[in-house]
Amino acid sequence: MVAKNKNMYMMSSMKLKKLGQKIINLPLTAHLVSWVAYWYVRFVAATTRWDIRYLENFYDSLEKYGSVIYVTWHGRVAMAPYFWDKRKTLKALVSPHRDGQLIVGVLNRFGIGNIDGSSNEHAQSAAVTLMRELKSGTTIAIIPDGPRGPSMTMTNSPLYYAQKTGKPIVCVTYSIAGSYIVERSWDKMLIPLPFHKGICAVTEPFFIPPEADKSELETYRQKLEDNLNNLTWQLDRELNMPFIQKGSLPRRKFKG
Repeated sequence: MVAKNKNMYMMSSMKLKKLGQKIINLPLTAHLVSWVAYWYVRFVAATTRWDIRYLENFYDSLEKYGSVIYVTWHGRVAMAPYFWDKRKTLKALVSPHRDGQLIVGVLNRFGIGNIDGSSNEHAQSAAVTLMRELKSGTTIAIIPDGPRGPSMTMTNSPLYYAQKTGKPIVCVTYSIAGSYIVERSWDKMLIPLPFHKGICAVTEPFFIPPEADKSELETYRQKLEDNLNNLTWQLDRELNMPFIQKGSLPRRKFKG
């Protein structure tokens, strides 16, 4: 009898899990979640005591070069759309995965478009579209550690587009005191809470020489990663937030 009840419980749990997955994957669910997320971001932003630093770097570069490559970490993406000037054109390279589509719903409500694709520089269709948009004056946002990480680790993607188009990379980050950190998530997502102090900061524009070889590109990649991480950690320290270590690549299993 005990074994029978246990099997029935397991079967019921599996059915509920499958039902839950179906509900999560419904377009209506994504619409509702993105709607709630949008208004939550607006609410937090409106109730945060902001210290905005170097934002002029971003808009000066935008004015001078027509468009830029806007970079932020996956774990700090929640508030990033709030600081965008809707009078300018911005499109984000977003993964077609489910979490990427939720991000699209929020971005669109902020007047930000999207390009379906990966942050991998070898994603041909996305690459062609992205470079065409950059050259036509559209700023492109890239989350270089998404959609699966490792967190706070720069891929070559922004450097590839910067080298090919001559456009500068500008990195944006923020921190908000009292934020909740999702420790079990791969990106250690920062969930900001209202009525706290926040700091948003922007790096200097970063250019990649067109003649840079593979070795030089790695040097630039590491420098760009270090600049964005050091700035992020600095803001966290100022607001007494816990230190968030960058992610690491999973260990490879070698057969003996």
